[in-house]
Amino acid sequence: MPERTPEKAVTTAEAGPSGTGGEAAAGKVRLTRVAELERPVAFAVREGDDRLYVAEQGGKLRTTDGATVVDLSGEVSDGNEQGLLGVAFHPSGRWLYLDWTDADGTTHVTEWAYDGTKATARRDVLTQKQPYANHNGGQLAFGPDGHLYVALGDGGSGGDPEGNGQDLGTLLGKILRIDPRGNPYKIPEGNPFADREGARPEIWAYGLRNPWRFGFDRESGDLWIGDVGQNAWEEVDRQPAGSGGGENYGWNLREGKAGFGAGGQAKDLVDPVIVYPLGEGGACSVIAGFVYRGSKIDWLRGRFLYGDFCAGWIRATPADRPGEGEEIGRVDQLSSFGQGHDGELYALSLQGPVYRIDPA
Repeated sequence: MPERTPEKAVTTAEAGPSGTGGEAAAGKVRLTRVAELERPVAFAVREGDDRLYVAEQGGKLRTTDGATVVDLSGEVSDGNEQGLLGVAFHPSGRWLYLDWTDADGTTHVTEWAYDGTKATARRDVLTQKQPYANHNGGQLAFGPDGHLYVALGDGGSGGDPEGNGQDLGTLLGKILRIDPRGNPYKIPEGNPFADREGARPEIWAYGLRNPWRFGFDRESGDLWIGDVGQNAWEEVDRQPAGSGGGENYGWNLREGKAGFGAGGQAKDLVDPVIVYPLGEGGACSVIAGFVYRGSKIDWLRGRFLYGDFCAGWIRATPADRPGEGEEIGRVDQLSSFGQGHDGELYALSLQGPVYRIDPA
């Protein structure tokens, strides 16, 4: 989970921003509750399957109609930022992947063969020891290239004491790109550090503190990354679809756009496209969402949605000129966003509800 427990937040069924800040005035959305689960934190859909799949932090992968697909509740660690954290389906729909932490806090990316009814042939694709209990990342997603992208935080504690964010010799503090259909996985052609001595070939991007959630724009292919901040700034990074990978997003040399500790600035750091101050209005942990590409809400099309776990707001900003954007709704303990086959978006609350974002 993103760190820090919120003191309060408000669930709002509909809200409309003011149209200030130089952006075209937006409209309203309605948050329609479609399911009630136990600490939902991640969302996925499967090819050829109309059901919505939701990962519960306590260890169960469930569908919104109540079925349990995988139960790891007897194996996961249950710290504040540990547990079952991510879910993704192979583009073919034949394999299921979960990201979770075991009783020792070690991260697992685990694969099952899945026929829509039973999950079988379990195997670990990747494991990573975690030096501390926090900053586990956990997001899994298949990109437009068909490869699996995996988020790992910097290993935890505070300030990245082991310097993992800038160390290409560790997977911590990175987004990885792998082909999971290997033994145990393959390195895709074109990974930016595959031929660099001393670097891990799985790395796709680095300099990240806790990339709790990221998502691909289904139309442009751009990658949007929400990186949870330390003491001052929350940030969202965007990697253009044409990128060959290898971006350095700056942690722990900086937080947001500001120098951090004694690190200061360095060459070739990629600036975030959105920053906002930690603590303002109760904000504490950024939750990255998706660019809306659905058909039900005309005014929302082409806007990137993101939110904050503690403050509870959801904001929308034009994807082609992102800024802080405008508030369009609020969800108690917003933990994640999801995207359906049709491009319509969902919002998950750690308190249990799963909402579909509908026109007001």
